[in-house]
Formats: sequence, C-alpha cells, structure tokens
Amino acid sequence: MARSRAPMAAFLALLAVAAGVAAAELTRVEHPAKNDGSLSLLVVGDWGRKGNYNQSRVAEQMGKIGEKLDIDFVVSTGDNFYENGLTGVHDQQFEESFTNIYTAKSLQKPWYLVLGNHDYRGDALAQLSPVLQKLDERFFCMRSFIVNAEIVDIFFIDTTPFQLKYWTHPKDSHYDWREVAPRETYIADLLKDMDKEMKKSTAKWKIAIGHHTMRSVSDHGDTKELLQLLLPVLKVNGIDFYINGHDHCLEHISSKDRLTSFDINRSF
Repeated sequence: MARSRAPMAAFLALLAVAAGVAAAELTRVEHPAKNDGSLSLLVVGDWGRKGNYNQSRVAEQMGKIGEKLDIDFVVSTGDNFYENGLTGVHDQQFEESFTNIYTAKSLQKPWYLVLGNHDYRGDALAQLSPVLQKLDERFFCMRSFIVNAEIVDIFFIDTTPFQLKYWTHPKDSHYDWREVAPRETYIADLLKDMDKEMKKSTAKWKIAIGHHTMRSVSDHGDTKELLQLLLPVLKVNGIDFYINGHDHCLEHISSKDRLTSFDINRSF
C-alpha cells in the first residue's frame, strides 16, 4: 500500500500548487466517427528524418494500410522533426519531413500531434503556430489537448516538461521552455486540467497519448516522473491505455491495474 500512496501524494501536492490558479481550459477537437460508429487511425512517432532512416518506406506502408482501413486521422506521439526540431515556421524541414513524405491519398487526413524532446530542442512555438496549418492543413499540433471522436476521448499530454533532467542536465542541448517555465506550476496546471477533463468524459474508451515512456523494457526504460505524477491521474480516471513514442521499438505492456496497458510505437 505504501508504494501506491506515494505517487498519489505527489500528485495531490502538485494539485495544491495549482489550486487557485486560473489556467486556460484544454482545447477540445471534435472529430466525428464514421456513420456506422466505427473509427480507424494510425499512430506514428519519432519520424521527422527528411525521408531517411526508412521514414519514406514507412510512409509508403502507412499509405497502403491507411487506404485499407479507411483511416479517419493520424496520431503522432512526438519527435516530429530531428535532430533539433524546427528553426522557425519557415523551416524547409516541415515540407521535407512531413508534406513531401506523407503524400498518399489515405494520409490526407488530420494529423494530431504532440511535441517530443527533440521538438523542444528547436523552436517549439513554431510547431504550435497556425502558420504551419496554412502550409499544410493536416497539421494540428498543441502541447496538450483532447480529441473527441464520439466513441473515444483521446487525451494528448505534453510529457517533455515532466523529465527533470532536461531542465537540470541538458548536456549540449537547449530546450525551448517559453510558455512552460516555471516547471512545477506548468505541470501542476496540466495535471489539474487533465484530471478535470478526464472526469467529464463519458466516452466508451479513454486513451492517453504522450511522447515519453511510462513503462518500457527498452533503452530509455521507465520514466519515473510520469509514474509518480501522471500515472495516478490516468488510473483514477479509468484511462484504458497509454500510447507513447521515445523508445524506438514496439512494445505492449499489460497491467493488472485499472490502466490496462502501455503501448510503445515505432515509426521506423
């Protein structure tokens, strides 16, 4: 019991920090399901390589599967542009790694994206700018938001600020913390807003999306900050599963707890 109380205590402590702070409500995007009530989507992560490292080959297969499944949209778990995000809204890498790569007809659907740690190493605000939607209307990226697709609510969560090492030991990297710092307040507000929105959800399925691993047996391993701070929120609100990127592998980790599984996607 002691192990289960500690994460919740940390979560409650952060909520106390956020108490009384009027944070903006999370954006909710309405995306209707098909006429028969079904929904199909693709998930990809860690992909922005200007077509290299098998990105173009994966994009080709995504197009084929997307046509077969008649997908409604694509989800990106972050690290959208390597190695250091975008330099600005007019960075040619946006077209070289996105528009010119995902050209299949079936992929001309909305793309809902979160930021990864590599995106934060560049101009993070550029990826959030409406200018990119004018360049390619498919691209919808925010730090944290919700997609309501009738049978499912998908909660997109900005996980990079949770990792303390990016703040205290960034090594040779620079992280764009504009509109994020101070870290404790940002995380507290985000957890409070997510908790509120998850409690309001009446969807049959509730899915969480983030960049970083919750659990993983691969290179990056578990993310202790997410286990301590985010996982209690997902559990108490009955989130069915959490999908992430970051570890470039394919895993499905089941749990006996209310949160049933952790899925780690591989894009190439």
